[in-house]
This record gives sequence, C-alpha cells and structure tokens, in this order.
Amino acid sequence: MANNRTLLKEKMRRLGLREPSLSLFYNALEEVHYKKGTKIIKAGRTEPHLYFILDGIARVFIQTAEKETVFCFCLETDVILSYNSFFNESPGYETIELLEDSQLVRVSHRKVKALCKSDLTIANFFNRLIGLELVKTEERLIGTQSRTATARYTELITLFPSIVQRVQLGYIASYLGVSQVTLSRIRKKISR
Repeated sequence: MANNRTLLKEKMRRLGLREPSLSLFYNALEEVHYKKGTKIIKAGRTEPHLYFILDGIARVFIQTAEKETVFCFCLETDVILSYNSFFNESPGYETIELLEDSQLVRVSHRKVKALCKSDLTIANFFNRLIGLELVKTEERLIGTQSRTATARYTELITLFPSIVQRVQLGYIASYLGVSQVTLSRIRKKISR
C-alpha cells in the first residue's frame, strides 16, 4: 500500500505536478475504504468525486435491459470518475464497481475547481490527467471497433497480466464483447 502511494505520487510527477503543488493536491485527497462489490459510482446518479485506486480493482460498465457491457478495468494508481457527473454535475451513464476490497483516495469536484483556480501547476496537471484519460478512452473505443477479440485479449494479458487472476472471466468476456465460450476458445488458442 505504501508503495502504491509512492507510485501514485510518481504518476502525478510525470504529469507535471511538482512541489509545493504536489503536496497541496495530495493533501486534499481523502482516503476511503470500500468492500468488494461496492458500486462507488452508479448510473443515473451524480457523483461529485474523482478517485484514485491505491489498492484494488474496479470495472466500469453499463447495464441495459438486454445485457451488461464492461468498458474497462481500473487498477492501482488509475483514476476513476464519471465524466458527465464530475464535469457537468449531471447523472452519469456508467456504473463503477469494486471487484476487491479496496482503498482509494478521492477529491471532490468543488475542491478540484478551487485548487485549479488557486494554483496554475495543479490546473495544468489536472488538464494533463484528464487528457490522458480521454486518450485511453479513445484507444479503447477504437480498439473495440478495429481489432479482433483475440487481439484485444492478447493486449489485455500482455499489458495487465494480473487482470486474468483478479477478474471473473464473464467480465473479461463482456469487455471483449464475446461470450464466455468464445473467450474460452480464445484462451485455449493463445495458450498453445
């Protein structure tokens, strides 16, 4: 856990947050603990917080009448937020559920706004952070549209090997847009 705090601060430094602004922003974060299965962000509700995962894993999904679709998984040091909720203060579209007992830090929209207004370094960091998250979202969307499920699964296990041990296969299949039977075939094919 202490190591994940160090990794989170290093991520913030890579995105341009330097002292004393780093301490100012980091000290504004509130540590929270949630149990596995907690939905920290719920579709149709406004969530005023942005979270960073210190320890744990989450899935971002939408639920329709027909099915549940997983958009991504969030691991240690990743940021979690509902863009519509956080920026527009409107109900979000997605639900974000913790898949393990988790420790996170969070900061409210109101606090981020005040920090960005008072400290240009924090404002620039926040813009880079959100830009990075938007690029990741775009890459996932383009990958879903342009690559096969096998290619996306190979990339997932290459970049994030712990996901296979930490996430139910049904959620991984949903993320890939395939059935669990098809995922089993993909896994068998890759393991040869």
